[in-house]
Amino acid sequence: MARLTRVQQQQRTHEQLLDAGLAVLLRRGYLSATVEEIAAEAGFTRGAVYKHFGGKEGLWQAIVDARAGALLDGLRAALDRAGSHAELLAVLNPAAFVSDPAAARWTVVSAEHLAAVAGRSAHQAATQRRLDEAVAADLDRHCRRLGIRPAVPLEQFVVAWSALGGGLALLHAVDPSTDVATVAAGVLAALLPAPSSQPSSAPAASVEGGARGVS
Repeated sequence: MARLTRVQQQQRTHEQLLDAGLAVLLRRGYLSATVEEIAAEAGFTRGAVYKHFGGKEGLWQAIVDARAGALLDGLRAALDRAGSHAELLAVLNPAAFVSDPAAARWTVVSAEHLAAVAGRSAHQAATQRRLDEAVAADLDRHCRRLGIRPAVPLEQFVVAWSALGGGLALLHAVDPSTDVATVAAGVLAALLPAPSSQPSSAPAASVEGGARGVS
């Protein structure tokens, strides 16, 4: 096999640290995870984490950025497949996200991080704003396509939708009996009412979770 160039090796190290960081942070939690643990998980010394990310916070932000991009791509693909009001609401229902143990754990660790850095993470706030704006623009296109008239401006809807998903995920983590699908379906139907020519009920099935709390 051909030897990796210096740039290729640095990129591989970067990716290995991202993967290790995500694994350790989900396993240990944001506050308990250490740079030393993350570096050891990837097979490096702590200096590699500082060189590539400046520390644990920088690594977390890099993970958040990557996750936000993947989340947006998945949401766009699901929205493109929605052929009706009911299917659109099913895409936006966070039930499947909440029922995924890895996704649920991400929500808990994200909440821990937010509590730790509240008001001190301009980068994270900017990432969230960009994600919210992109989701609102996509929803505007699909609402027009399906004849849906939102009950509130879509910029406000996205904030409410994201908070709903994150809040229900945390509640479900505390009380697994919480009927996330039904609660979310009712709220979403009120904020994105069906066109008059279609039935107002939406299925409880869900294929995507809320976008807020990418961190």
